[in-house]
Amino acid sequence: MAFFISTTQLPFQKVLPLIIIILLLFVLLPYAHSIHFNFSRFEQSSKIEYIADSFAANGAIELTRNTLQENITQSTGRAIYSAPVHIWDAKTRNLTDFNTQFSFIITGILSTKDYYGDGFTFFLSPNRSTIPPGAAGGNLGIYSDNNSTENQLVAIEFDTFQNPDWDPPSLSLFRHVGININSRVSLNASALKPTNGNLIYKGDALVRYSASTKDLSVFLSMDVNGTSLGFGENPDLSWNVDLRDVLPEWVDVGFSASTGEGVELHQILSWEFNSTLEIIEAGTGGADPPVVNNNGEQPKNEDGKKTGLIAGLVVCGAVLSAGIGGLVLFGLKRKRDRRRKEERVAFDVEMDNEFEKETGPKRFSYKELLLATRNFSEDGKLGEGGFGWVYKGFLGEMNLDVAVKRVSRGSKQGKKEYVSEVKTISRLRHRNLVQLLGWCHERGELLLIYEFMPNGSLDSHLFNEKRLLGWAARYKIATGLASALLYLHEEWEQCVVHRDIKSSNVMLDSNFNAKLGDFGLARLVDHEHGLQTTVVAGTMGYLAPECVTTGKASKESDVYSFGVVALEIACGRRPVEPKAEVGKVMMVEWVWELYGRGLLLDAVDEKLEKEFDEAQIERLMVLGLWCAHPDHNLRPSIKQVIGVLNLEAPLPTLPSKMPVPTYFAPPMNPSFSYGSSDYATNSSRDRSQSSYSNYTTSSIATSSSTSASKALLTEAN
Repeated sequence: MAFFISTTQLPFQKVLPLIIIILLLFVLLPYAHSIHFNFSRFEQSSKIEYIADSFAANGAIELTRNTLQENITQSTGRAIYSAPVHIWDAKTRNLTDFNTQFSFIITGILSTKDYYGDGFTFFLSPNRSTIPPGAAGGNLGIYSDNNSTENQLVAIEFDTFQNPDWDPPSLSLFRHVGININSRVSLNASALKPTNGNLIYKGDALVRYSASTKDLSVFLSMDVNGTSLGFGENPDLSWNVDLRDVLPEWVDVGFSASTGEGVELHQILSWEFNSTLEIIEAGTGGADPPVVNNNGEQPKNEDGKKTGLIAGLVVCGAVLSAGIGGLVLFGLKRKRDRRRKEERVAFDVEMDNEFEKETGPKRFSYKELLLATRNFSEDGKLGEGGFGWVYKGFLGEMNLDVAVKRVSRGSKQGKKEYVSEVKTISRLRHRNLVQLLGWCHERGELLLIYEFMPNGSLDSHLFNEKRLLGWAARYKIATGLASALLYLHEEWEQCVVHRDIKSSNVMLDSNFNAKLGDFGLARLVDHEHGLQTTVVAGTMGYLAPECVTTGKASKESDVYSFGVVALEIACGRRPVEPKAEVGKVMMVEWVWELYGRGLLLDAVDEKLEKEFDEAQIERLMVLGLWCAHPDHNLRPSIKQVIGVLNLEAPLPTLPSKMPVPTYFAPPMNPSFSYGSSDYATNSSRDRSQSSYSNYTTSSIATSSSTSASKALLTEAN
């Protein structure tokens, strides 16, 4: 039975008590102050405030001057979101979670100097703070010459010039991404390497802050010659900081950049930001944004009495208008809630249609998973990556431990990978594949439920000094992984190309049996046809050379990734070690060089302390090199891999020097340009298909940095 009150049928004195009750409910109930925005391109609008030398051009933010008609040295600029962001609430001490993702390009310009500079930052600073004096050059548009800590700054810097007075001394961090708290000195840093032959950095960054753990994490997805490598499962750098100790309640969020005598261009192509802060508890009031003028100063009150009178009139007017406003707000809230419910229902129906023909794993309710994970407790978090989070859970009715993957709403590929994983892995049955138990899509959430792997992932054992994995277990893991691939490539009704084989996706059960997981990038293809996608997917270090240059994944590229994992198992190191000495940075090249000199065993993991079967470890390492052969036509099939591991097939004789892959480089398109317009017209999902994707490394490298710089400056004009 529906019950309603029509205010047109009642006198105001009878409606007034209802209005007061509604107002009290609105005052007493807690509410959340949230902010969300998403810019796929930029214009000169009121939503972004451009300060000093920054401006919008060709759909991108140009943070510093960028044309030949003006001096582009000693340039400083900021671009901030026009509204302040509430980071924490002084009355409740509540602190917000936030995440932001943006795409950027840094392009070096060789002028009269033979170096570039200086970089850009994503920063949070007090609302209406201004650019301090001397902020050009190494101060990146946010610090003053005296590097004062009074500015209350948190910044993620993308620094391209080494200032010996405060930058990391390591040559590997000459250009770096760093986390800075109230200082130019980075508390944690990760190397920033050019993404093609010229000094061009192009990629995406994801910055995430957890109010519960106080972790500030940065994930990077750099493009290599126009193809995105994707975010890793672990942050590239992180730092634990309580933002309440550093920042005021209300802050500006945005970007800053600067040049010195060395110059470069700094472009932001897209930007998304999300934060939610519960700022009122029962019986309290919320904080309002600070009232400041353009100089960041609070205006002074010259006449206290007049102000008091005005305040009294305002309060009286507010009481009268609140009655009508309360009813309006109540109606708007009901309408908004109804709309959100309809959107959630539509979303669930859409996802149900995707899975209506699938069988096997069951659908769980969101309520069940909240109970199983104790409301997604931080204590139960098993891992975190660019896709989202994984939590340990317990299903009481099934008396079963599970792992629940919660796909991040900010993940660019979240929905697509969720659908792919359910539709692919739900039909696969093999002892060396992680079993998908169920799925859930409710309230805008995407959740996947797997069998729990008590021994975690392979990489957590190989690269952990405190967790020794013996040789017998390692060889069994390599054999199990090969068996999983044989099933995917040859034994199932369709060929499954996994596309993301790496040690962190190899899970270990209680008996250290290998189980391949994470099918978010997997694709089904007919056995007689290859996969024709031209969008590169995978993880740097595990990607086959032809995937980077042509964008096409195949069974052969999966075999390449298996070869890298096989070498990881034997060598106990990651495929790329930026801090390693010269000649050892790239694992495959280093092991192949030792193979050619007859010193293959020198690459064996020292943690094994020579307790291994020498014949087995040599077989696995030679097999790993064979699988990682630069020429995909000369790699073994997965059947041959199984034969070698089971001593049923001989090992090949490989060249003493690692072959160099050669690919056809199509002629350069005369209209090809490095300008921002090449990227600004693409969405964040499609940027990997920009004009870079049609050119090999060698063809791009034929252009000198000077000519590329002129092309970019012309385009910017």
